[in-house]
Order: sequence, then C-alpha cells, then structure tokens
Amino acid sequence: MRHSSVQGEGAADRAGDGISGAGTRPTATSAVPAPRSGSGHRRAGRGSGGAGGSGGGNRPTRRGRRRVLRWAASIVALLILVTAAAGYLYYRHLNGNIRSGQRLSGDSGVARTEADAAGRRPINILMLGSDSRDKPENEALGGASDSVGSARADVQMLIHISADRKNASVTSVPRDTVVDIPECTDPKTGEKHKAIKAMINESFGRGGAGCTLATWEKLSNIYIDHWMTIDFTGVVSMADAIGGVDVCVNQNVFDQSKPGSGTGGSGLKLKAGTTRIQGKQALQWLRTRHSFGSDMGRAKAQHMYMNSMMRGLKGQNAFTDLPRLTGLAEAATKALQVSEEIGSVKKLIDLALLLKEVPVNRITTATIPVLPAPWDKDRLIVNPTDAPKVWELLRKDVAMDKNGDPAPAASGSPSAPAPTSQPSSAPPASAPAKIAVQVVNGTGVGAQPVGKRATAIAGQLVAKGFTLAKADSALTPEKATVVRYATDAQAADAQSVAAALGIPGTSVQKSAAAAKITVLVGADWREGAVYPQQAPPEAGDVPETADVLNGTDTSCMDIYEPFRW
Repeated sequence: MRHSSVQGEGAADRAGDGISGAGTRPTATSAVPAPRSGSGHRRAGRGSGGAGGSGGGNRPTRRGRRRVLRWAASIVALLILVTAAAGYLYYRHLNGNIRSGQRLSGDSGVARTEADAAGRRPINILMLGSDSRDKPENEALGGASDSVGSARADVQMLIHISADRKNASVTSVPRDTVVDIPECTDPKTGEKHKAIKAMINESFGRGGAGCTLATWEKLSNIYIDHWMTIDFTGVVSMADAIGGVDVCVNQNVFDQSKPGSGTGGSGLKLKAGTTRIQGKQALQWLRTRHSFGSDMGRAKAQHMYMNSMMRGLKGQNAFTDLPRLTGLAEAATKALQVSEEIGSVKKLIDLALLLKEVPVNRITTATIPVLPAPWDKDRLIVNPTDAPKVWELLRKDVAMDKNGDPAPAASGSPSAPAPTSQPSSAPPASAPAKIAVQVVNGTGVGAQPVGKRATAIAGQLVAKGFTLAKADSALTPEKATVVRYATDAQAADAQSVAAALGIPGTSVQKSAAAAKITVLVGADWREGAVYPQQAPPEAGDVPETADVLNGTDTSCMDIYEPFRW
C-alpha cells in the first residue's frame, strides 16, 4: 500500500509542476525569447496575478481547482484505506484473543429448543467461573494452589434470553449441590470419565465446560446453546475494563479465615454502605462465602454484582459507545473462553447486543431451590418440589418477572398438547402396529421409583394398537416425561406415540442416544394411564425459595456476625 502511495504522490507533483510552469513563464527581460502577443501575454498576466497582481489573477483556475479536488480525494481515499486496514487488523487481533472449545463432551439426551411461530428461539448460555490455578497470576489471586491440575467451576449460572428478546434471567446452582454427572470424555486428553453422582462443581474436571453443560442439561432438561468460562485473572481484568461495580453491605465486613479453622477467607474488607469495587476486590466479592453465611448467600451476592454491572453498563451507554465497546471487547476476548460455535468477535458482540434491548426491570436472578443432603450437612440436593417450577419457566420460556405486557388470551383448551412442526422431508407416521417403542421408568427423582411403571405405560400403548411397545428394565431418573427418537424418519412416529398417551408435542425430542423411539416416564407422571395435563406457568410464578432479585434491586448484603469489624 505504501509503495503505490509514493508513486501517486510523484505523479501529482509532476502534474503540479507542469501547471505552475505554464503560469510563471519568464518575462520579456529574461534570456528566453519574449512570448508572442495574444494568448502568451494572457498566460503571463495570470502568473503575475498569482504574485500579487490584479484581483482577477487571484481567482483559482479551473485546472487548479481540479488539482485541489484530486489531492482531497486522494487523502480521503488513503484515510479510508488506512482506517479499514486498521479496523481489519484490530478485528483479527480480537479474534486472535479468543480461546474456544468443544460445546458438549457428554450426552444429556436433550434436543434443541423448537422455534416459536416467528422462527425465534430462546438463547441459553452457561457462564462458569473456574478456580483454576493453571498460571502464576491465577495462583497468586486464588491463594492456595491445591487446585492445580484439577480445576472446578465454583460459579455456575445459566443466562436465559427470551425468544422475543424482551426479558432475561440468570439462574445459579450452588457448587455443593450433589447431582448426576453423565459420562464425559475430556476433549483435550480423550480420557473417559464414568457417570457418577457428585457435587456439580466437579463436572468441570471431568471433561471441561462441555461436561458441565451436559450435567446442566441432564439436571434441567433444558437445551443450552453455549458456554463461557472466566478465571480469576479474567474477573479482575473485566472489572477494571468496566470501571468498577457498585456493591453494598449493611455492616463492615472482613472475610478472614473462618474462626477456629485457620484457613479460607477471600480477604474482602469493606465499610458498611456502597463501595465501587474493581480488580482484585471484585474477585474477593465474588468468592466470599463465610461472611455471607453460606453458598446461597454467595450466590445472592454474585447476583447483586451482575445486576449492578448491567445497570452500570446501560447507564454508561457502553453498548452503543464504540470506544467503550471496543475496550470491553478487548478485555472480554482475553478474559473469556467460549464454546466453539461462538468463537468470533462478531458472534460475541451479537450476543452482548441482545442484552442491550432488555430493560433492567426485565432482568431476574434466581438460585435453584436446594435442601441439605440427608447424608451430609455440608452437601445440598435439589429441592424436588420447588426446583422443577424454576426449570419449567426456563424450559417453556416464561418470564420470571411480572413487568411485561399481559399475555394474550389463549385460544382453545389450555391443556391441549402444543403442536410441533416436523421437518418437511419427514415421512408420515407409520401404522401403530409397525412402530417399535421402548418404555423406561424415570419416576425415581426425589423419591423411590414407582414399581412397574414402565410396564403399565407399555400396556397402555399395546391397548392402543402399538403392539411392539415393550417395557425396559432400566431405571433412569427423569424429572419430566419425554419421548425421544433418533432420526428425522422417526419424527412423525414419535409424535404419534406421544399423542396416544396425551404427552405434549413439545416433549418430543430428537436424540442421537435413542436407539429406538423411547418413552421415558418421568417423575411428573407417577400415576394414571394418561399423561396429566397442566396449565402453563404464569410470568413471575417463581417459588420464594429461589431467592429472586430483580435487576432494579439495590439492596445490601447482611454480614455474618463473626466477620464484622
């Protein structure tokens, strides 16, 4: 680019010299012969006008004006090229910052969410905070180095953006919650990890973020589109890029070692009231547990931080201020690791801009209701009564707040199964007698499984003409009843099976793990021959045990007395 510019400048100079020579021919007293009368004299007159002669000579010639325009056009073109090149190089630089990985490293059997009538889908992003000490900076910020080589995800939040982009929510699961972690394969080493029941934060060390995503899908029966992870140094750099986040405590706090233990404590030290924190102090806030009373208290403090951050970014117009957005993009692309399908600057910015459209009062944070584990007071289990209510709101894309417009009145029976569109290339349903169906008992969630439940439902199918239906002896706990199939060719047959049992079309899912059409009788159908229809949840119908906060909430955290000063 630079070589061609120089050539252009030389050509322009030569053209300019030619014009200048024509306007400043030698006078009659020079050694060069005097010009002939007429046109030559007029040219000389123009030249003298340029040196301060008559007023008419001060007016630029047409050729002079063209010369100026050419120079202006050249400069503008050069600036455009330089700006475009710089923008392209910076875009490549940001893309080079991004680290990405495999979306899923374990099979959950959960299919992608169906689009609504307008072709829109909700977006679910799993945000993970890793305690990895894989580099000196992380080890220094994290304190103890006992997690080197065995990273866990102590912060786990599901960000849900509604299909109509009018509301959003953030839902946490406390790190000590014992869940079913599916079989996972580590994408880096190829090592296979068998399915186990363990704390949810251990899933990260059994196959990375892709295993944690599979664990969440299995836990919630919700399809999760993407994951993002951030480590200690990432939290610090993002807090600095944002310019700090306002947090509030009701009492002075100093999160030191737990009395009598000699270990732990984030080091957070704040005076009562509101403080703008950033850098290492932001990390301390997000890691503090003892001073906030429990893991539930820590989750609430993290939600307060996120709500305050969103209010701050919207107040600063960070989503529309290009220099501000550029600075945040620089910090974010260095701080985050993301699933491979969003591993570009454009896709990350597109996701960020979706949140720009959501009003603060339509953002809700919640924590999945839990109970102490019966076998260990230091462990938690998912509350079998209240947690499903939260999952259902997310699964059915119903807002967790009540600040939206009233929903339009539903037409027809509210209990009628929702229709599900099939691929245009899918064949029509086969005759019931030709459809092989496997029925599995999944009622053992939060309680003992109902005996011979699969046999009872298989019998119902046989009575309706599905003579190839058979009960499987496996016991596979599942919260909600689903019908799964493997290929598009089976889609219509799966819908036919669901309709025969009264199962909603939205509960029919495609899954590569389904060897044949499978009815998994969930904990929501423990009795009866026909699937129990339920009215859809209403906006804001979140159980109190979910510890809900609205994005406009500016309340302060209470501090556990031993950590006050």
